[in-house]
Amino acid sequence: MPTLFVQKLYCIGFLCLGYISGIAQPTTEITPPDYIKTIQFKGNTEFATTPILKRGEAFSINFDDLTGDEADYYYQITHHNFDWSPSSLYKNEFLKGFDNIRITRYENSFNTLQLYSNYTLQIPNEDTKGLKVSGNYIITIYDSDDTPIFSRKFIVHEAISQIKTYIKRSRNLQFIETKQTAQFEINTPNEILRNTQRSVKTVVFQNHDIKQAITNLKPQYTIGDKLIYKYDQEASFWGGNEYLFFDTKDLRASTINIKNISSEELYHHHLYTDGSRADRNYTYAPDINGNFVVRKLNAQDDNTEADYTWIHFTLENYEPTNNGTFHVFGQFNNFTIDATTQLEYDKKRGVYHTQLLFKQGFYNYKYILVYPDGTIAPGITSGNFDETENEYTVIAYYSPPGARYDRCIGTGTGNSTSITN
Repeated sequence: MPTLFVQKLYCIGFLCLGYISGIAQPTTEITPPDYIKTIQFKGNTEFATTPILKRGEAFSINFDDLTGDEADYYYQITHHNFDWSPSSLYKNEFLKGFDNIRITRYENSFNTLQLYSNYTLQIPNEDTKGLKVSGNYIITIYDSDDTPIFSRKFIVHEAISQIKTYIKRSRNLQFIETKQTAQFEINTPNEILRNTQRSVKTVVFQNHDIKQAITNLKPQYTIGDKLIYKYDQEASFWGGNEYLFFDTKDLRASTINIKNISSEELYHHHLYTDGSRADRNYTYAPDINGNFVVRKLNAQDDNTEADYTWIHFTLENYEPTNNGTFHVFGQFNNFTIDATTQLEYDKKRGVYHTQLLFKQGFYNYKYILVYPDGTIAPGITSGNFDETENEYTVIAYYSPPGARYDRCIGTGTGNSTSITN
């Protein structure tokens, strides 16, 4: 029997381990409430997405508050490790200037049925001068009661490595026509990477959806100053199909995918019923890989003049769902899957349906099936094809022995339009 003193030491030890493990838990993004809409997080890209920035580059975050009461919002920036757990850096070690500052740039909507206040935060600004180190970051927006409203991830990298990315068809004959594999090389000609099996970490994701990323592939071998990654199934993604889309830049005009329009307190746009494409041959249809852009016809400022409209989605599906639920999926809500994106089954009509509130613009979307255990079947209605045009991003991190944070040392992109066997 251990003595009372030893028992107390055990208890203290477990408490300390629990505290440490609690600190090391990955930080997840906070989903915004219903009254916060159209969050656009932009770096040097054309569309709103998870920004991947060079150190020193500017970025902006833009969002709407549908209460329209000009509420006060504040922001904080935190630094994180490769796995999105908080890093051990102090604020002044990664941030030039200050955060926890009120967002002062906002405007009310103009000539819209839906009233809203549009907020824009630009960094760097007069208070937050910039970011000192590379790595993973999260920006969190708070209200005047210090309650977190939503948060977004972004990544800052250094130009240390060059990453060449190649998209291949699966070597497994079972998936050769349905999956795409990202193979890549990390080249660091000006810096020696030590103990690469432990110190170099990677993230690979498809079409800007970092939530479904493949993480921490180890280099298979080294040639000179190159780390080679030629995985097959370990780095493969379902090919999917091109995204569906709708365009509401003109509230009163039906475009190619809008069946009819009605007007109540707000406009309602009813899309044509979407059927299964899984049993059809692949057909190329240009998309923006799940993204969106806010726009209104003849507007001088889309951010404040674009109105909101209800989009009605309808899906036909005759395949068994195995107790899964269908969801509308895309960058429009940061690829979030929750009760707001779920489609309900209408027994009378024999279709799944839902309606979501969107700001005027051009949007990509698709339907996915989510099983009770949380796994996703992305191609259940769209099919999976090796010909599908997808964009892949590879991010490399380096954390040598004794380092206090994971440096992001480079990024690379590849597109499946150049897929090879």
